[in-house]
Amino acid sequence: MKQYQVILSSLFILLFSCKGTAQTTNRSTNFEPEWINKVGAKKNTFKAKTYYANDFGAINDGKTLSTKNIQKAIDECSKNGGGTLTFKPGNYLTGSLFIKEGVHFSVPKDVTILGSENIADYLEIDTRVAGIEMKWPAALINVLDQKNVTIDGEGIIDGQGKVHWDYYWNLRKEYEAKDLRWIVDYDAKRPRTILITNSKNVFLKDLNIQRAGFWTVQVLYSEYITVDGIKIRNNIGGHGPSTDGVDIDSSRWILVQNCDIDCNDDNFCLKAGRDWDGLRVNKPTEYVVVRNCIARQGAGLFTLGSETSGSIRHVYASNIQGFGTKNGLNIKSATNRGGTVEDVYMENIKMESVGTFITISMNWNPAYSYSKLPAGYTEESLPPHWKKMLTKVEPASKGIPAFRNIYLKNIDIKGAKKAISVAGLKESIVENITLKNVHITAETAGNINYSSNWILDNVTINALDNSTLKIENSKNVDFSKAAKLD
Repeated sequence: MKQYQVILSSLFILLFSCKGTAQTTNRSTNFEPEWINKVGAKKNTFKAKTYYANDFGAINDGKTLSTKNIQKAIDECSKNGGGTLTFKPGNYLTGSLFIKEGVHFSVPKDVTILGSENIADYLEIDTRVAGIEMKWPAALINVLDQKNVTIDGEGIIDGQGKVHWDYYWNLRKEYEAKDLRWIVDYDAKRPRTILITNSKNVFLKDLNIQRAGFWTVQVLYSEYITVDGIKIRNNIGGHGPSTDGVDIDSSRWILVQNCDIDCNDDNFCLKAGRDWDGLRVNKPTEYVVVRNCIARQGAGLFTLGSETSGSIRHVYASNIQGFGTKNGLNIKSATNRGGTVEDVYMENIKMESVGTFITISMNWNPAYSYSKLPAGYTEESLPPHWKKMLTKVEPASKGIPAFRNIYLKNIDIKGAKKAISVAGLKESIVENITLKNVHITAETAGNINYSSNWILDNVTINALDNSTLKIENSKNVDFSKAAKLD
């Protein structure tokens, strides 16, 4: 009897041992995590009453600054329990507006909201910009510490950003001559178009946004937010610096869908703070779905970082098309950022005329990423945000980022310059990458350095220069057997 029990125990142990091995080996099977149906705002209902900004003195000539009048209408609507705040046809010039709880802010067809070209019309607030908490101008339209808000309409929100683009480029030329490239983005204060901060249950729907002065939509420290059906056109009349499309920043349970973005930086981007200040705040971006979208000009169809300090995890992107976008999946950080990027799922992606489809770097853009004070400055005289940027991450090991568990399925890339560029670090290997049904045509194959554990299933890289991937300092990364290189 004892012998029989021993045999049964052995079989039991063997069975569960095999099961564990299968889960590790077949990590590519779970391409739709169960949490993806839990993201986004819940349905808002508003009081039936409608308020017109015109009744509070807003002028529709596109020249008269109507900030105070529109804000008065918003405040009155919210104070009376909410409702719809809208506009009669025309053009409305305004600085920063602050949407309140219970307000449905509607920009109907034949209405254009024009952002003031005067930075003084944007109230400075405590916020976070490019991973650092600091004083910065409020956005054109703000939802701060609110809930149950909808912003929608078929009209146009025009940031009139060119004056801010020109200011940035002029200041950057001046700063680069002083070895201050690392701080110019923070000193060149420019207005975002829409900012949602510390808020819950907010919808952005069917908006036409153009010419952002800086980032177009930033969702910061918020949860259960839906960005649905917005169209962004930031390359009208030039190519503005840092005109990101949608930035999800240290937020959770976010849904972005049915958007069409043409910008001059990252199209869809996830962030979580940078360097010492980001590690201090330590808030992740997690549970984010981006689906059924188009990325046109821009630096990245789907970018994670470079602000990774609070970690980015549990991310799902599906059914996105790219036309002329610089990168496909772009994961970037630096050795003073820290944080972990993990559990990233992408499927059903088609791109044409792309730079590099997969770009992964842990030492991205050193001139921007690493802060060094030139001679001639004293620390006592520095602004607070300069001091934050110059504060060293200690111990240094805390600044080393980690990238792992990345899954890509049903990918079709045509006209790329490079297929893959992966650069991990000796002290931080990029690990556990799964590619299934991935087909890339590129001028050259590319390179993988400091990476491990790639699973390949039906992968082809058609390099027009007949190159193969250059693989260095890596383990279990073998394209010769699992991928057809032709």
